[in-house]
Amino acid sequence: MESLTISEWLLTELKQGRFPPRMPSHRRVYEAIRRAIATQHLTPGARLPSTRSLAEELSLSRNTLLAAFEQLHEEGYVVSRIGSGTRVAATLPESFVPMRASGATTDAEPPMNTSGRNTSGLSKRGAIVAGPSDQPSYEVQPFTPGEDDFSAFPTQIWRRLLNRQWRDPQPAFLDYGHAGGHLPLRHAIANYLRMSRTVNLTVEQVLITSGTQQSIDLCARMLTDYGDRVWVENPCYWGARRVLEVNGLSLHPVPVDDEGMAPGNTDFRNPPRLIYTTPSHQYPKGVAMSYGRRRLLLDYAASRGAWILEDDYDSEFRFEGRPLSSLQGMDQSGCVLYMGTFSKVMYPGIKLGYIVVPPELAERFKRGLYELQRPGQVVIQAALADFIEEGHFSTHIRRLRQIYKERRYLLQKALAPVTNVGARLPPAGSGLHLVVELPAACDDVRVAELAAEQGLRVYPLSHYSVGEKREKGLIIGYAYASTDRITTYGRILADVIQAALSN
Repeated sequence: MESLTISEWLLTELKQGRFPPRMPSHRRVYEAIRRAIATQHLTPGARLPSTRSLAEELSLSRNTLLAAFEQLHEEGYVVSRIGSGTRVAATLPESFVPMRASGATTDAEPPMNTSGRNTSGLSKRGAIVAGPSDQPSYEVQPFTPGEDDFSAFPTQIWRRLLNRQWRDPQPAFLDYGHAGGHLPLRHAIANYLRMSRTVNLTVEQVLITSGTQQSIDLCARMLTDYGDRVWVENPCYWGARRVLEVNGLSLHPVPVDDEGMAPGNTDFRNPPRLIYTTPSHQYPKGVAMSYGRRRLLLDYAASRGAWILEDDYDSEFRFEGRPLSSLQGMDQSGCVLYMGTFSKVMYPGIKLGYIVVPPELAERFKRGLYELQRPGQVVIQAALADFIEEGHFSTHIRRLRQIYKERRYLLQKALAPVTNVGARLPPAGSGLHLVVELPAACDDVRVAELAAEQGLRVYPLSHYSVGEKREKGLIIGYAYASTDRITTYGRILADVIQAALSN
């Protein structure tokens, strides 16, 4: 295929609308070129146009093309050599599957019968899980919220600890996890939470789960019946919302103000079975719940027999002010179930978290966890116990805290100009993300799409709303963006926001 023909073919592919509406432009180009290779429109050895000429032909920024080509190169679809440009690789990746040039279907197309009916056969619950998501599952990009810099994780130490466990593994390490998880890890977590989060607990109250969403799911299954009411923060963490909805619970949104979850008279007249909250660092707005609001929530839950699910997902990363104690540490009536995760402080794929339940629920929750989930990963749990007990965990957190503090400062500085066009940058003293609040009339979804065209992935705040009230803004993660590039990325994003609000 000649250079001009390639450009025309790609232009046609990009305009056919086969891509999800919020897919970044560089990802569209990547998918289109990969499809051209898969359908053999581009054969091994075929030369691609330069990113500069292709950007002009497709009316896209050169950075968009560079990002697409870089991903193709990393995955082995193309090779680049000085003097010969970029060509389709002679040996394609092992995962490469050729397709027919016509009649091929994409992964996004559901199976259809001859009448055109969707034959996936999903239940209503399945449709909620597999339906359109507000969180596109593309590769991690600068400013992706909720991602930590797992490239900073001490892999050599971790490998040594894992190897130690595998040299002579105990038979129990190869079985399902019993009794709520590996006991030394539960001891390590209990000691850590007493010291760092003022959680009141014994080791018997600690259960090891595969992460916060499994902890929430376990609570929903053990403490609620179909149709029970759940108070959730509005806006709310999408992962918690999804799990609660799938369990058939009725979500009652409670607004969030500068003091955290803010129930009013209308809310009090609709008592819940569960209250889901992120008091130390509300997700996504980032505010901390005040002492008075915490006391109000605890007293109300105790008087109504409700359970509070405290999601303490990133409390390790507080940069200013004194450390905030947990809501559970203030609880005198035993109504708080406290949840945490290792995904934010270690790496996402570790898939380990924990839940601290009231003493009277401990044995029944352990049985429920075993019956419903058959937990495992005991070898990893044993290595993690050593990682904590030998001091590597606290050292790693201190290092990350310094890295993220610097990135937060650089990002705040780069984004400061957006306040001149009507945006607001609320204070952010902790966590892994910032929020830029936008005027109510602004289309934050469109602003996020414009950022995606520049290779920056941010989330619109409106997608986290429950019900009709939708605040406008952008959720911007700074943990994954490298320190040496965050100022550059921040200025690009600031330009996008300023242009959007100036039009």
